[in-house]
Amino acid sequence: MKKIEIGEYKKKDITIYIILRVLVIATMIIQLLRGNFENVFMCVLTLILFLIPIFIDRKLNIKLPDTLEKIILLFIFSAEILGEVQNFYGIFKNWDTMLHTINGFLCAAIGFSMIDILNRSEKFHAKMEPIFVALVAFCFSMTIGVLWEFFEFGMDTVFKTDMQKDRIVQTISSVELNPDKKNNAIVINNINKTVIYYTDQNGMQKEQVIDGGYLDLGIKDTMKDLLVNFIGAIVYSLIGYCYIKGRDGYKFAEWFIPKRKTAQEIEQTKLEDLLIKQNKLEKRKKKKNK
Repeated sequence: MKKIEIGEYKKKDITIYIILRVLVIATMIIQLLRGNFENVFMCVLTLILFLIPIFIDRKLNIKLPDTLEKIILLFIFSAEILGEVQNFYGIFKNWDTMLHTINGFLCAAIGFSMIDILNRSEKFHAKMEPIFVALVAFCFSMTIGVLWEFFEFGMDTVFKTDMQKDRIVQTISSVELNPDKKNNAIVINNINKTVIYYTDQNGMQKEQVIDGGYLDLGIKDTMKDLLVNFIGAIVYSLIGYCYIKGRDGYKFAEWFIPKRKTAQEIEQTKLEDLLIKQNKLEKRKKKKNK
């Protein structure tokens, strides 16, 4: 069997992947030493999620543009490590908003690429018009956004987390406050304090004061997340639509659109996998000879 030299194939720039991986491992060690095992789990989850682009490339034979792959890696790092572990969600007011906007953009890219790949496949006989491809991409992105909000609601309900971030509001309107039980909302403005009376686990009466207003239980956060997801999905769907209508005139769109590998690229992937296996075997032999 011919030995494959590394120099025979163009190797993808993995600088960002290596830097982010080192940062995650360093963070995991620090959190482990501090005894923050929940954050350790988040670090492990991040390392697993970092393998998604590799899985898509090697197993599904779908070529991710370098720009899109870097955005995905930075998104995962920003959401899990910076957002959850380093509490950027609490430190920076619009951190969550930014990530949900990017999520809408990325999910639309995934939905668009799936249909575009089928459209350009000889095995797929039905061809969709550009407007319908863009519509599917938009709907796919919004579906993922809604499912994520379901997940946040489930985590908050079952495990008593606060993924749907609560907010302090100064105005509420509710039919529950109507003394006549009619379907007319009662509006309360200029709320400056809320006092909650409750009983703790020991049966003691307790009091919790919320200064500055009333506690909105995640409704505004959920709707804001879906709105910015909508914006991200719209932006990508429009880019994808223009790209299909005139591919030569919108080359920049290719930075964000995954493509099915050609037969030559698939063969190259197989050869690269073979090279990796050969290198592992050589290392094992060297260890045994020692």
